[in-house]
Amino acid sequence: MTDQNYHLLGVMGAPVMHSRSPLMHNYWFKQTGLPGKYIYLPLPPERLSAALRALPALNFAGCNLTIPHKIQAMELVDEVDEVARRIGAISCVVVRKDGSLLGTNNDWLGFLGNLKQSAPNWRGNAGPATVIGAGGGSRAVCHALLSEEVPEIRLVNRSQARAETLAEDIGGPITVLPWDQRHAALEGANTVVNTTSLGMVGQPTLDLQLEALAQHTTVADIIYTPLETQYLTVARARGNITAGGLGMLLHQGPPAWKLWFGLTPEVTPELRGMMEASITGQP
Repeated sequence: MTDQNYHLLGVMGAPVMHSRSPLMHNYWFKQTGLPGKYIYLPLPPERLSAALRALPALNFAGCNLTIPHKIQAMELVDEVDEVARRIGAISCVVVRKDGSLLGTNNDWLGFLGNLKQSAPNWRGNAGPATVIGAGGGSRAVCHALLSEEVPEIRLVNRSQARAETLAEDIGGPITVLPWDQRHAALEGANTVVNTTSLGMVGQPTLDLQLEALAQHTTVADIIYTPLETQYLTVARARGNITAGGLGMLLHQGPPAWKLWFGLTPEVTPELRGMMEASITGQP
């Protein structure tokens, strides 16, 4: 029988075994001295409902959700908070004391925490942002940018209809531009973010010409395999401050722990080093 003081967490997805979340959360179990384990929970969409409902009985404090479960889970938990509703996806589930399930989304907090650590002088209200892509990651990024009073988001996606749906769902000053205007959309931008999978290991590179970027523009990517995409490498060589996707993964963890355990673990240099070594395959 599971010890009631032994805390379980996990990440549900399909596929999921590539995730670095267990490495991060198990580091925090060790760092905080809280007895517990964070595990992989690979499961197909048809088993998501049963898996979520089993969490309280198995003494789980909660779980994280990744592709393809973030949207489906909204219909399966007992309550979805306002932020997750606005973003349109759940990334974190909390098992409450009465056994009910709360769904929230911490991806936007991860993005902001990473951006502010990478670019300490960054200010949202300093100018427009250009966001490439209109998937779940983009929704979290757009919500984050608007929460920091970005005056305009120029949203560019290969499927313009999908971008228009996002703009309508999120609300606020989002201007949808056609894909062929993505290069020009960088002009005058204070922040540029790639939220697509372009540039990820095994994917084509992001075709984005950076000549229009100002020197002060902060350039971000939510991809963390590789640690630095070609798009970020080019931006950094131009002198722009860059923020890779690993920091977003790291910084969405502490808000989850605050909900699960009332604790806020640290994103330490040691943890980042462990995560980077895991991704690059270095000892």
